[in-house]
Amino acid sequence: MTNALRFPAADPHTAAAFFAAELAFEADPDDVHRDLQTGNTTGYVLVETRAPEAFAKERIPGAINLPYRDLTERPERPEWLADLDPDLVYICYCESFQCNAATKGALELARRGFRVKRLSGGITAWREAGYPIESDGVTGSDVSKVACHC
Repeated sequence: MTNALRFPAADPHTAAAFFAAELAFEADPDDVHRDLQTGNTTGYVLVETRAPEAFAKERIPGAINLPYRDLTERPERPEWLADLDPDLVYICYCESFQCNAATKGALELARRGFRVKRLSGGITAWREAGYPIESDGVTGSDVSKVACHC
């Protein structure tokens, strides 16, 4: 028996349910980029969950900054959350797969009643795909990598 099939594959119905559930939690950078290119981000907002310093140096165009620490270190509902639309989905991202600031931010937003997803691979995957980055008001894809600052 091969190692790859030591554990049998799930039946198609179970596999479809699993993968559909997985997609309910993740957004693909390619899909988001296509939306940004067409100007159609109806229904969602990109949320940078790293520290304001990282957001100022490098961010995905159109993203807002909700540092996860501001959400996790304040049990009360911060006033600025009142500006968020509860009908939108908030797609959180951070540095990369090695950083969990997006997960922490998404968790806190979900606990406060917002619908959330996480952007696969964070800004690192975005940058490596060659997609545009904003930095200090300038758009470009060659902005140097900054530390996570989360």
